[in-house]
Amino acid sequence: MAELAQMHDFIDVCGPAQLVTSNRGTLTASIVPLLLDRSRGDYGTLVGHLARPNPQWRDLDTAMEALAIFTGPDAYVSPSFYASKAQTGKVVPTWNYVTVHAHGALVVRDDKDFVEGVVRGLTQKYEGRRAAPWSVDDAPPQYIDAMLGGIVGIEMRITLLEGKAKLSQNKSHADINGVIDGLSDGTPAERDVAAMMRDVR
Repeated sequence: MAELAQMHDFIDVCGPAQLVTSNRGTLTASIVPLLLDRSRGDYGTLVGHLARPNPQWRDLDTAMEALAIFTGPDAYVSPSFYASKAQTGKVVPTWNYVTVHAHGALVVRDDKDFVEGVVRGLTQKYEGRRAAPWSVDDAPPQYIDAMLGGIVGIEMRITLLEGKAKLSQNKSHADINGVIDGLSDGTPAERDVAAMMRDVR
């Protein structure tokens, strides 16, 4: 993926990221839903929250950049899908996938107003697609205050975005069609990969 807007669009529709940081000389990872603010920074800014008991925010090595990995659908590609298998036999298995890596310094925002803004933003993003969306204001204020006290905010101004969509683009038209056909009868993830392949074919 070469276009910034394309990577931003992918982040917006993707699920939670794997947030990887350096903590006390080792790598730590958490699955974290993140919101993208495209207007802040050259590559955008990510915001989210971690549970207060999660040590990832407490012993964070701020001298090392963090990495947020956004992963889309992926699928194993069997050599038997390729039309060229019958012609030359020169085929091997591979894996098709889409991913975006966001790099940047992670900043802890242990601030109730910031955290509430993140929670409301995440709620609007994921509840907004439901027929009867839940709202933060549906819960008692005292309960929300207690829940907000159990999390801390995080913010990453993105300094580098790397995106890759490996969807058999290096194969012949016949082989690509064979992979699409092979994946179209598979699992939901495999069918999603087939749909993405149709879009870039």
